[in-house]
Amino acid sequence: MEQPMERIRVTFGIAGPLIYASVLDLGRLWERLLRRAGVPLAYTQGYSPHPRLQFASPLPVGYSSECEVMDAWLDQRVDLRELARAIVDQSPVGLTIREVAEVPLAAPFPQATLQAAEYRVTLHSPASADAIQAAIQRLLAQPTIEHRRVRKKGRMQTFDLRPLIHHVRYEDAAGETHTLWMAMRCSAQGAGRPEHVVEAMGVDASHVAIHRTRLAWGA
Repeated sequence: MEQPMERIRVTFGIAGPLIYASVLDLGRLWERLLRRAGVPLAYTQGYSPHPRLQFASPLPVGYSSECEVMDAWLDQRVDLRELARAIVDQSPVGLTIREVAEVPLAAPFPQATLQAAEYRVTLHSPASADAIQAAIQRLLAQPTIEHRRVRKKGRMQTFDLRPLIHHVRYEDAAGETHTLWMAMRCSAQGAGRPEHVVEAMGVDASHVAIHRTRLAWGA
């Protein structure tokens, strides 16, 4: 296999019907989109070669986002403006292209230096603003937060949620709709999820909407 000639990084948003797409669904969507756009993709070796694509951090099903990142390796150099137009033209409803840029071939993989993700969390709850802010303060004051989640095949797992929380802040309210800002740790060992924070706060919420606003990178 020839060595890739160029590497591009696409920053994109997810909304609408695409928030219900799984990580595998999004990967297949991008493969089809890039082929239709005529992008000269580089492929892996082996009996079943596939395009060399890598995402910074899998977006959980049900989340929307404005800051997703995907790297693609190409087998020839391209005009970035023409490439960006072709990708935009092939993008389905719910996929918004924010930037297409070149990155060095030898740059670290996007997830290798990812340290945190920031979220806007919207709660529909009869609880007052004071009650929710008090719940946040109690949560952040705890040195450990044991939390249980369901894994594959219905198996329950208990873990400490506290190290995965960088910060939680109450933003504002409109009636029974409350907006929180959260920064959650991301690493190769796992990432914090805002819905676990809401559950640990013990707030009675009939609906929770989570929107990823920023990925934070280290050196």
